[in-house]
Amino acid sequence: MKIGGKHWRTIWPEDEGAVGIIDQTKLPHRFETLSLHTLEDAAHAIKAMIVRGAPLIGATAAYGIALAMHKDTSDAALDAAHDTLLETRPTAVNLHWALKRMRDRLRNQPPAERAALAWKEAATICDEDVEVCRAIGEHGLKLFREAAAKKKPGETLNVLTHCNAGWLACVDWGTALAPIYMAHDSGIKLHVRVDETRPRNQGASLTAYELGSHGVPHTIIADNAGGLYMRQKQVDLCIVGTDRVTANGDVANKIGTYLKALAAKDNDVPFYVALPSSTIDWNLSRGEDIPIEERSADELLKMTGRLPDGGLATVEIAAPGSPAANPGFDVTPARLVTAFVTERGVCAADEAGLRGLFPKQ
Repeated sequence: MKIGGKHWRTIWPEDEGAVGIIDQTKLPHRFETLSLHTLEDAAHAIKAMIVRGAPLIGATAAYGIALAMHKDTSDAALDAAHDTLLETRPTAVNLHWALKRMRDRLRNQPPAERAALAWKEAATICDEDVEVCRAIGEHGLKLFREAAAKKKPGETLNVLTHCNAGWLACVDWGTALAPIYMAHDSGIKLHVRVDETRPRNQGASLTAYELGSHGVPHTIIADNAGGLYMRQKQVDLCIVGTDRVTANGDVANKIGTYLKALAAKDNDVPFYVALPSSTIDWNLSRGEDIPIEERSADELLKMTGRLPDGGLATVEIAAPGSPAANPGFDVTPARLVTAFVTERGVCAADEAGLRGLFPKQ
């Protein structure tokens, strides 16, 4: 995708001792990049949400292993890097997937070859993510065309999305936003309602930033406004991403997704979940088994914004002394999901549908 006319990925190798990333904590007010030089840098970028989104978290973790191997290629260093990165974000399964893939690739290789192999494998993971997201976009585009065909000539296709599942959450293209971009580029007249997605405001800050940069018509809405728009028949379909899908089709995504799925079900609005196969956790049979990350109360009690002079400031927004609970994700039962959009096609949101597309799992 492009920012200011220049193509960017969200993560890229600078040399064999550093990796470049976009600092997403500065968006949408400032576009800044950072260099990661160590395992600790990569772990901090994931934990502090400098990088966000399950696919990008996995890619960053892969490069975190590569950075660790640049310093020490021993088995002990490999295991320590794996464990350090694994602890950064408990919910996103792409993190587990990428770390396992990297360790499996390096485990039986001579230590002298591990640094180069790790760098190459991390780059391959990133390249594969781009192609997977492109395929998700193409399969999702078919659903958008079908929905647009049901509209009267000249009418706008109204889409609602939650959190950020665009190119900033991946290496490029995105998951849930990929078909939106492709639909827009193909000439489908559409409008996207963007949930603000409290408390980190990934919708208002990241999704809106992406859509605006690409020229996609959109409107930021309060998290609790989606149900009203659905009742007023101003939403034709919902599409979101996910951080983990269990074998039975239950979906863990940013907190608030479950409520949107309930509203969609009650108003007969299709609710799609876009995901790469690396987000499927075949080892968990149901959503109740997914660990839910409890994040800092400060995310809920404070907010960062831009001042009139262009500076940034973080302010308190809650009653002083009040405690806050901040679960980062909720689980949407498979019964509320219309279909999954994957790199291999669209399928029913259940185990049979998933295994039909991925039989070897």
